[in-house]
Amino acid sequence: MTAPDTITDSALRADLLATAEALADAARAAILPHFRAEGLGADNKDDVGFDPVTVADRAAEEAMRAVLADRRPDDGILGEEYGTVEGSTGLTWVLDPIDGTRGFLSGTPTWGVLIAVGPASGPVLGVIDQPYTGERFVGGLGDAWMTGPLGRRTLKTRPARKLSEAIVFTTFPEVGTPSEGAAFHKLSEAARLTRYGMDCYAYALIAAGQIDVVAESGLYAYDVQAPIAVIEAAGGIVTDWDGNPCPMGGRVLAAANREIHAEALEYLRGVEVQR
Repeated sequence: MTAPDTITDSALRADLLATAEALADAARAAILPHFRAEGLGADNKDDVGFDPVTVADRAAEEAMRAVLADRRPDDGILGEEYGTVEGSTGLTWVLDPIDGTRGFLSGTPTWGVLIAVGPASGPVLGVIDQPYTGERFVGGLGDAWMTGPLGRRTLKTRPARKLSEAIVFTTFPEVGTPSEGAAFHKLSEAARLTRYGMDCYAYALIAAGQIDVVAESGLYAYDVQAPIAVIEAAGGIVTDWDGNPCPMGGRVLAAANREIHAEALEYLRGVEVQR
């Protein structure tokens, strides 16, 4: 994981933060007219299952890329819908215009816009933005906070507690492969409460001090880099299921603190990779 102090220039830090907020604002404006709109359809990107993309996904990423073209044209971009643009500054913006498109299609307010920036080693700044509820979770460069209907407050993860007292989240009950699902459900049985279907909003809840653990598999860089930055800035930890950094995705374990992360990791470590 890249330490926030690897970017020490104060003007650059301020510009990255202002750009991240401008990206979130642009995505909100592009997405909200489509949320819960009559007749919203989706194309399927998956030949086997259902991996939807909507006009709102595409419009939001286009809007964010336009902001970057204006404000930081020399940075790289990795976006879910429109791929990679190589940059010359050593910094890449990692964009997921709507994380949780299934939830978006269903009308639930648990999807979000994910924005991260950093060098190849990982993000130094991240944003999880929920346009409909007006909540924005920001973390990195030495700070972590959220804004929303109740104003602005500092983000801080929950104190350590036993897994038996913990709240655990994942998006899909099957989690991933059968072996991954079996490992997660053992973790779930050891926890006090398990909830499903929250997509990126679950990671925001870790940073906000509401829950303890999120475990998922099959993720990509644009799914995890913003949550990594926000959660770690708020005092949490994010690794893969073997305890290693995971800026490119894969199997992800996010936790409110190192103590509960270590306990959860014992249920997930060493799960066989099925192909």
